[in-house]
Amino acid sequence: MTSEHELSHDPELTDWRVLLGRLQARFSTGKGGFSAGAEFASRVAARADELDHHPDIDLRYPHVTVTTLSHDVGRLTGRDRRLAIAISQIAAELGLRAAPEQLSALEIGLDVMVAEDVAPFWRAVLGYEPGSDEDAAASLADPAARHAGLWFQQMDERRTERGRFHLDITVPHDVAEQRLAAAMAAGGRLVTDEFAPSWWVLADAEGNEACICTWQGRGQGDGS
Repeated sequence: MTSEHELSHDPELTDWRVLLGRLQARFSTGKGGFSAGAEFASRVAARADELDHHPDIDLRYPHVTVTTLSHDVGRLTGRDRRLAIAISQIAAELGLRAAPEQLSALEIGLDVMVAEDVAPFWRAVLGYEPGSDEDAAASLADPAARHAGLWFQQMDERRTERGRFHLDITVPHDVAEQRLAAAMAAGGRLVTDEFAPSWWVLADAEGNEACICTWQGRGQGDGS
């Protein structure tokens, strides 16, 4: 079994955080800049070939973000853990610092009455594909994994008194309360913490809503 809880508390994965069912880490390249990031990415690619398990690598100045998931089974497995440990070892050898506090993953939620009626429109407009949910109409995803996913929240009745779009920002579980406090200090208000620590619903001064989310309380994956 390789659960999100186990991975989030694994002493060998202190560089990594679970976000939207994926393991993710960011490494600052510091004074080494882009060339240091490119060397790191190259060594990660070579090690991934050796392990026959390949992550997504986002090389920017001045950091590299690495994300891993066992795509063949659609969840985290022991292969992701082994790859993450190997990547952290490479980063340590190159003197790169992990920056887990910088990690996040953005989704857009849309309140709907019948997801099947609106999903084709948004799929066409955005150029997205059905998400990995069992209900294919429940979410859409960018096939290039560059833009925020769109998911449809089922409503019992139409809402006209507020916006129907809201943002879900998934952050590391150990920075969620800090992010919550910052939002409140910036003029936000807490709509509900009923679902915490999975998510908190906040609103700005005009009532526009957003959710701060973590992996906690959600389903857990398993695998070899």
